[in-house]
Amino acid sequence: MEAHFTEWLNLGIRWIHMIVGIAWIGASFYFVWLENNLNRSNPREGLSGDLWAIHGGGIYHLEKYKLAPPKMPENLHWFKWEAYFTWLSGVALLLVVYYLNPSLYLVKPGVDLAPAAAIAIGLGSMAVSYLIYHVLCDSPLGKHPALLGAVLFVLIIAAAYGFSHIFSGRAAYIHVGAIIGTIMVGNVFFTIMPAQRALVKAIETNTTPDPLLPAKGLLRSRHNNYFTLPVLFIMISNHFPSTYGSQYNWLILAGIAVLAVLVRHYFNTRHASQRFAWTLPAAALGMLCLAYVTAPVQRAPATAAQAQAEQPTAANAAKIEQAPSAASSEQPSAPAATASAADAGFARVEQVIHERCTVCHSANPTSPMFSAAPAGFMLDTPEQMKAQAAKIQAQAVAAQIMPLGNITQMTQDERDLIGRWIAAGAQLN
Repeated sequence: MEAHFTEWLNLGIRWIHMIVGIAWIGASFYFVWLENNLNRSNPREGLSGDLWAIHGGGIYHLEKYKLAPPKMPENLHWFKWEAYFTWLSGVALLLVVYYLNPSLYLVKPGVDLAPAAAIAIGLGSMAVSYLIYHVLCDSPLGKHPALLGAVLFVLIIAAAYGFSHIFSGRAAYIHVGAIIGTIMVGNVFFTIMPAQRALVKAIETNTTPDPLLPAKGLLRSRHNNYFTLPVLFIMISNHFPSTYGSQYNWLILAGIAVLAVLVRHYFNTRHASQRFAWTLPAAALGMLCLAYVTAPVQRAPATAAQAQAEQPTAANAAKIEQAPSAASSEQPSAPAATASAADAGFARVEQVIHERCTVCHSANPTSPMFSAAPAGFMLDTPEQMKAQAAKIQAQAVAAQIMPLGNITQMTQDERDLIGRWIAAGAQLN
């Protein structure tokens, strides 16, 4: 029941995170688009531009003031709660998914790091990263946007590199996303909203607004706009082990972040000209290159000597036949291995999969963490093992991110054994 409750808690928070995140990112995209598409030719007095648009069966006329209208309207919508709830729900997800089980989900297998220390690093990195970002933006470097962007990129990827040495692949990626998300919501809370409040107060008190504050808010808003696509990739990356599961996961993240920024830059500038249209095919080519360089190295099929070495003796075959599954008596037992050379190799593979994988990936998981097989991925029968051979190769052999946190202590020899079985065609007999 605890696993079932945790799963639904995860689902509920994740759904909220997705809903408010869409609202925040959608507003960011829209207002950057609006700013870029204003008609600035001969605007009426006090305006910097306007825009006519049609949507949903209606025609709209939007106007942007150079600074503010002479009198504040009675009803003024503030865009802030979307950002706040996106960050709060994201932190809640960190707590439920990673911090409640830090030894399993957060800390990289083999790393001697106390769970409390890992959590402290995760939370501390978010606060420290925003402070560094804020100082850099307010420094002389902030007057050189391109150089500032390059410095920020290097620092974020340096954080990814550091995380990859102490956190699991998924945790490393999600903490980079948490850093970026914290910077984004910090921009809203500490810079954009104060600038907007100062503007409104100046109008209400009939004083001259400080033009530097709105300019600073606009800069931070543009930063948030460029951050969005890398963050969106990180949000979906846990479905793709060839990225976070690679030993060079931080470099893959760096590559995808660059490609995402190129795509975002095209959409931010296409209103003025098409001189950045090359970024779209460049990004597509870059993704193809990343897919190629991250492809797992295919192991050669087992040689006759290796196959002979993997065949158990008559005495050991009997042990394999009688070996209990590490999952529990509720799991379907592995079919008995015979002493024939034809099926002795698979008998060993089947035993390893039952002992190391079906604790979770079963119709009836014995792990207390799951009430159902994660993603419906089951390995109870030989036919299921053969059908899922490609995924087993990707996650347990190539990326070695499964078993999760290596909770069942799968050895390298066992991974190699499964890899040779798959390379030889994943034969069942």
